[in-house]
Amino acid sequence: MATRRIRLVLVVVSLVVLQTTVFTHLKVFGVVPDLALVAAIAVAYEEGPMSGARFGFGAGLATDVFLSSPFGLSALAFALTGYGVGLFQSGLIRESRGMTSALGGVGGLIGNTLFIIVGAIVGRTDLFAAHNIQVVVIAALYDALVAVVVFPFVRWAVREADAGSGWPRR
Repeated sequence: MATRRIRLVLVVVSLVVLQTTVFTHLKVFGVVPDLALVAAIAVAYEEGPMSGARFGFGAGLATDVFLSSPFGLSALAFALTGYGVGLFQSGLIRESRGMTSALGGVGGLIGNTLFIIVGAIVGRTDLFAAHNIQVVVIAALYDALVAVVVFPFVRWAVREADAGSGWPRR
């Protein structure tokens, strides 16, 4: 159990560092993907709603450290998204080739929309700018692309320590 937690912390730290360093130079139309959000979606898909919400909250807090938005806003949006994906994951086809990209894109769309809505509720009405609709859509598409890499990383982190070595295949 301790190994699993260490792996999950490693996932959060790795993805937040990548997002704030490497991906700031890999912007698409000025937008970077939400790697920690995609990881929260992956945890929810693999482990269910409570794990998705807990991981999303922690990953969101780690992301919030680097944002100028109200502290905790990403944490709330990521937790709600993780919980929602976790609720619906049992009815999803597990072996579909495009499932990770679809979840990354739809989850990114939902998570970023929640971020804007909750942000506006807490007083950041500037988030309702028309330009942010474009940002949410581009970020969701970018999230769908990076999900192909993030999901296997998360699977590695959540698998049991005695389940063998190497990256799991799906």
